[in-house]
Amino acid sequence: MAISTEEKFGRPLSDESAELTYIVRGTTSDVTARLELLAAAPPIHNGLRRDDAEVEEIAPGMWLGVVRYTTSGGPPEVGESTFSFETRGGSQHITQSLQTGGSYAAPGIAAAPDFGGAIGVTDSGIDGADITVPVYTFSETHHFAPEFVTTAYKGTLFNLTGRVNDAPFKGLAAGECLFLGAAGTRRGDEPWEISFAFAGSPNITNLSVGGITGIAKKGWEYLWVRYAEAEDTAAKMLVRKPIAAYVERVYREGNFAALGIGT
Repeated sequence: MAISTEEKFGRPLSDESAELTYIVRGTTSDVTARLELLAAAPPIHNGLRRDDAEVEEIAPGMWLGVVRYTTSGGPPEVGESTFSFETRGGSQHITQSLQTGGSYAAPGIAAAPDFGGAIGVTDSGIDGADITVPVYTFSETHHFAPEFVTTAYKGTLFNLTGRVNDAPFKGLAAGECLFLGAAGTRRGDEPWEISFAFAGSPNITNLSVGGITGIAKKGWEYLWVRYAEAEDTAAKMLVRKPIAAYVERVYREGNFAALGIGT
């Protein structure tokens, strides 16, 4: 006789718990009956997570099954995920302004020297300034079947840590997402719980540094400026101005699809 499972009725116990009742037929084994019950009962019911399931034999080959649901629930199911993100201010040292809003010369000086947007110019170099810049970080926690998290997969996580995406990923263009690393835990026979951390920085085009224009920089590339002395004819003095801008690739690229959490 084939095993069959029939849902009889469900009832809410409160805003935080509920029950579904089933009839399981076609087996004399309580273990098999419970497995059939778990296969039939959904992991989520009315927004509540499956917590416990039990069976009771009410006739030969017939079992009454009760599945309970709560807000907290039991162990996580493979495929369950949680997400979080944060935008906050971070510190960055810069040597160039976006624009010089004003310059004022002391009495007796023909004009304030034009340093091409350089900040804190001294006779020996460019001091620059520390500013607050937006920082976007996000994390995702996923649950994996034990057989998925192999030694090779752990090696993939290790090798991708500190790399940037080579293709669009989680709404970020290639070069904008930096993988900060992953942390995994597993309890007994439960699925692996792995949290992945990322940071985002936008790609930028048409940047200008002093008189240098048309600069393109990917989010996690590094821009630096070379300065040299030049004559300011209006101020009638030598000044330090940007003469070249360099965009350096400092992170390797990686295929984030290998993380196994979608793109």
